[in-house]
Amino acid sequence: MTEVLFYHLTERKIEDALPPLLDRSVERGWRVAVQMRSPEFMEKLDGLLWTYRPESFLPHGTEADDLAEEQPILLMTTPENVNRASVRFLIDGAEPPPLTEYERVVFLFDGYDAEQLEHARGEWKRLKGEGMKLTYWQQTPEGRWEKKAET
Repeated sequence: MTEVLFYHLTERKIEDALPPLLDRSVERGWRVAVQMRSPEFMEKLDGLLWTYRPESFLPHGTEADDLAEEQPILLMTTPENVNRASVRFLIDGAEPPPLTEYERVVFLFDGYDAEQLEHARGEWKRLKGEGMKLTYWQQTPEGRWEKKAET
């Protein structure tokens, strides 16, 4: 069964929180798809992932790249699973594809953006009603993740 996690950003921006989560996913050998609504935001994240750590970068590409299907991390605005990811991050209020083809799906949302917050709440209710296993994590003032709820 797909594990669904909701990460509620309250202390940091997505640009600060997402790269370490992607880094851990790659360390575990997972292929990752990161879906968002905005091509402009995708372009911004593309640049960030090349430079977020001075000593290295996160290997990734975008849906526009020639070898998109080969990327360990693929940034995209569409619901397809082009790189055969086992983990899907949904950011920027992106609409989820069918979740059953993933081991893990992560909704990462800005708690200070009313639209993203309402979208996440709606997805929680919908997926809970479908009997999915859900976990809700919220940032502490130190920026760590604390589990607040589980179904």
